[in-house]
Amino acid sequence: MYFIQENCGVFGLCSQYDCAGEIYQGIDFLQHRGQQYCGISTYDGSINHETHRGRVANSFPDEELKTLRGRWGIGHVSLRDRQPLRWLTQIGEIAVAFSGNVINSHELIREMMGRGKSFLEGTDVEIISKIIIEGSSLAGGIADLAGKIRGAYSLVVLSKDGVYATRDVYGFRPLIMGHDAMGTRYAVSSESRALENLEMEIYRDVEPGEIVLINDEGFRTLFRLDSPRKAHCAFEWAYTASMDSIIDGVYVQEARDNLGESLAQRDIDEGGLVADIVAPVPMSGMGHALGYHKRSRVNYQEVFLYNRYADRSYTQATQKDRDKMAKRKLSILPYVKGKRIVLCDDSIVRGTQIGYKVMDLKKAGAREVHVRVACPPLMYPCEFGVSTRSYGELMARAYLRAGDIISLDQLRPLESWVAERIGADSVKFNTIDDFVASLMTERANLCLACFDGISPYSAGI
Repeated sequence: MYFIQENCGVFGLCSQYDCAGEIYQGIDFLQHRGQQYCGISTYDGSINHETHRGRVANSFPDEELKTLRGRWGIGHVSLRDRQPLRWLTQIGEIAVAFSGNVINSHELIREMMGRGKSFLEGTDVEIISKIIIEGSSLAGGIADLAGKIRGAYSLVVLSKDGVYATRDVYGFRPLIMGHDAMGTRYAVSSESRALENLEMEIYRDVEPGEIVLINDEGFRTLFRLDSPRKAHCAFEWAYTASMDSIIDGVYVQEARDNLGESLAQRDIDEGGLVADIVAPVPMSGMGHALGYHKRSRVNYQEVFLYNRYADRSYTQATQKDRDKMAKRKLSILPYVKGKRIVLCDDSIVRGTQIGYKVMDLKKAGAREVHVRVACPPLMYPCEFGVSTRSYGELMARAYLRAGDIISLDQLRPLESWVAERIGADSVKFNTIDDFVASLMTERANLCLACFDGISPYSAGI
């Protein structure tokens, strides 16, 4: 059984000028990846370091940013814990921040405690830091992670040498490099939007298993560890990433447009659906609804007013918080009265929130509500780092067993069952095949474990 895991973002910058202000901006552009904690570390002969509970914009006053002196540094936003962590070690002072999840954390803690190591809280970033510190060098310690960590990580490490950046050998979590045209700033980020909004050009993605040093000389690859296969998280394109980002060469907006078009094409192929408007569940359903509109020619119209001051309900720390935030963030527009609505969303987990939305639309006078879901049914909790659920909380598992979804014919009974339970007039999901085609990425390069239960680790490392 797996519950909430890490959902966060990392950012690193080397500049010819003090960097704290731009790191602040960088992690602010990654805020959608985690709203509970944020932190910045910079290097100026020693490491300056501040972490806070709360959003970036509310946490770092100007006077505090001025104390974070230095030309290179790292930043972090998180759902679960305070990062970066600062360490005094035999290889020098360092700060560490990561995105992902260590599946074998308990085994690693037991092994390390058996060798006399101590832990403050036993968080994943603490485990990763201690493995790095035990290395013969900083780069060597980072390389050692691949042989010890079972799970997902994108990682930035701050030191006197600059910023080290790496991804696990499967490349589950995204990490991309960028620089300015003048060669005065070099950066790495969980998403491209943070780079582009700082007026940097995208250089390329950090490759799975690659270890890069970023300093005044730019980007230098130190190691390229063997990668059994790529396993990029498919959920990044459907939900996690911001729509203005590019993840591993695929534009998020284009992928979501394709997912919505796929759902519309299925309705067309199955005889068509008479509807007055297609609408998104904000904000994650917007790209999907626009794609549905493009293919179906059904008018696009907002039916919910989005509260811009609310957080993403999926990235709240508890179910109670998720329910509370979901109720805060949306209100119904009166335009819905008498309308037949196609309502697009990224996924259905428990079915509770989409059920509330269908009910609210019908109470407001909607004639019909047809739910269209970009992702296939979620059948397995994710081990690798997105906000996850236990098996018991996955709605589809109350109807289907592992391996049941093989064909569209086997998907249709589930859709009718879900529609009945959430009060919708119909529900349709994308199949796994249509989902993969929409992402324009080879299936062998994607992690689809939350849909098909096939862990990339089944191939071994």
